Amino acid sequence: MRLLFLNPNSTQAMTDSMVEVARNALPGTELLGWTNHDGPAAIQGPEDGAAAVAGLMALLPKAQAAAVDAIVIGCFDDTGLDRLRDAAHCPVIGIGQAAMALAALHGGRFGIVTTLDVSVPVIRANVAAYGHADACMGVVASGIPVLEVEKGGPQVRDRLSRVIADTARGGARAIVLGCAGMSALRPELGRDTDAVLVDGVVAAAHLAQVMALTIRD
Repeated sequence: MRLLFLNPNSTQAMTDSMVEVARNALPGTELLGWTNHDGPAAIQGPEDGAAAVAGLMALLPKAQAAAVDAIVIGCFDDTGLDRLRDAAHCPVIGIGQAAMALAALHGGRFGIVTTLDVSVPVIRANVAAYGHADACMGVVASGIPVLEVEKGGPQVRDRLSRVIADTARGGARAIVLGCAGMSALRPELGRDTDAVLVDGVVAAAHLAQVMALTIRD
């Protein structure tokens, strides 16, 4: 089994962090991580997403040559998901898509904590497109840019913990971490709340493996 994480942005550190999280979740699976060096440094809003799609599409022939069994889009906006899914030789899933599906399975309502306000409309549109409008109680911006989330640190962790706590008090049974950069912070953030925290990187890794196995069977 060979899974490929495609990072739509050009920040190599985010690719490396995602792949490390995914490898810890699936130690027996071969995991590749590729960076879209033609993309913006971070995906923050629809303009950045649109700017990243061409670079992602250009990586598909290489992915086919590498014989990957499934592709994961490593951005919570699920950048280019429809186009990549239509063109790829294998199943394609986004970390936002995977996280929402898993959160919905927990029952009750879930909330999404993301980075900046500019990302909220994109995520809300995806919530509706995936059929989770009734289950999702809201998308909350933490006010922290993507690359600051990726760097982490006490201030980032404390701010995210506060926003997660506020969202949980609003009635969310599960909280979705709405940025790939939050994945590495999941263990620390989980100590500060009793809510179920859903990380899209781990969710997508497991679901991509299941999708690939289903195709094989």
